[in-house]
Amino acid sequence: MSVEGGGESEAPQGDVHAQVLVLGSGPGGYTAAFRAADLGLDVVLVERYPSLGGVCLNVGCIPSKALLHVAKVIADAQATSEHGVSFAGPEIDLDALRAWKDSVVKRLTGGVSGLAKARRVQVLEGGGRFTGPHALAVGDKTVTFDHAVVAAGSRAIELPGIPHDDERVMDSTDALELADIPKRLLVVGGGIIGLELACVYDALGSEVTVVELADQLIPGCDPDLVKPLHQRIAGRYAAIHLETRVESVKADEKGLYVTFTGHVADATFERILVAVGREPNGGDMGLDAAGVNVDERGFVPVDERGRTNVEHIHAIGDVVGGPMLAHKATYEARITAEVIAGHDVIFDARGIPAVAYTDPEVAWVGLTELQARERDIAHEVASFPWQASGRALSMNAGEGLTKLLIEPQTRRLIGAGIVGANAGELIAETGLGLEMGADAQDLGLTIHAHPTLSETVAFAAEVAEGTITDLPPKRRSPRG
Repeated sequence: MSVEGGGESEAPQGDVHAQVLVLGSGPGGYTAAFRAADLGLDVVLVERYPSLGGVCLNVGCIPSKALLHVAKVIADAQATSEHGVSFAGPEIDLDALRAWKDSVVKRLTGGVSGLAKARRVQVLEGGGRFTGPHALAVGDKTVTFDHAVVAAGSRAIELPGIPHDDERVMDSTDALELADIPKRLLVVGGGIIGLELACVYDALGSEVTVVELADQLIPGCDPDLVKPLHQRIAGRYAAIHLETRVESVKADEKGLYVTFTGHVADATFERILVAVGREPNGGDMGLDAAGVNVDERGFVPVDERGRTNVEHIHAIGDVVGGPMLAHKATYEARITAEVIAGHDVIFDARGIPAVAYTDPEVAWVGLTELQARERDIAHEVASFPWQASGRALSMNAGEGLTKLLIEPQTRRLIGAGIVGANAGELIAETGLGLEMGADAQDLGLTIHAHPTLSETVAFAAEVAEGTITDLPPKRRSPRG
């Protein structure tokens, strides 16, 4: 197989040589490695930790969703008391819960290792550092390569004024360890990660306070999608403080004494979770020795084929910017592996779905209404309230909402958002519609099973087309 960008003769030989070197084994890294191997290339996968899977499988997406499942079961059991069925309060065995969560992670990371062996992808453990445009040092070994894929991910941002060296101050990784269930927990950051973990600790019994610098939770998401979530957790949590900053934290044996900006009273907490975002690891791998450009924030600029300014070195995932999401990284990974193998492909996704696995879930894909307004993009909004959905009401999920953004002239779908039970699953239909160029009529005329939550997508499309019969008719103008 011919490989674009030069053959092995251009690269010096080290202790190990590969046609394709992949640095980082998260969802993006292992996907790039496996796809390249499937295309007939010799691949070396370098991972600094003992188990494959990166942040997502080990200390991110997967363990958090396992705990969120438990939190949802607890919340649902509590909610059934309103319908005549009551359960005793939960008894939390932290050791057993932690072991179950870890077993889920172990099964998946073990599966990734098995897939690597099945494809004869050589795995090297250790922190990799570039020593030249065709060489990477891994421990006492030198790996040379024809092509490289940098999939080194990101890390949690630390804030000044907070004693991050105190074990009572947690990032998301620490929080997933479930060392204990604090009586009072402060969550700094009202984005997706902070709110997901707040859901977990609230269900397990913590008194949760959330502080967010922006004027709404999940900044960047449409306010009408955030509203049902805000209303629900406002009734459960101790407090939600918007447009508020943590000024300082004083640690002593009694707890963590926190001073806030504005009119929020100072308070003491047993633990603090800092979840204000993540920063790329682009500056930690010696990419300058390979001649690769890294910006001042640690991001690695790439083109639509995943190539850096050094053509045979590619980068994907969190380290290149854009949404820091595993599914974005895996999409980029496939493109990059195919480009290396000589295929004529580019990154051309119309929408990258985002999901907050909170209770209720919030999901969106394509343009948000906020983005459409900011960019002055012509659009129509069609929303269907779940209060008119029989399936939603039967699930005690009537607070939900499905909305579509429609391009007025073509009637094509340009964005969608859903808040409610299983929103993360439901958003897939609109994502497919977006990629296929579907219009509102396509969605509205697709027969959906009844009663389901998925039919709210069709109902929202019928709202857009003016054919909805499950809502009251719009008032006609006096002229009829």
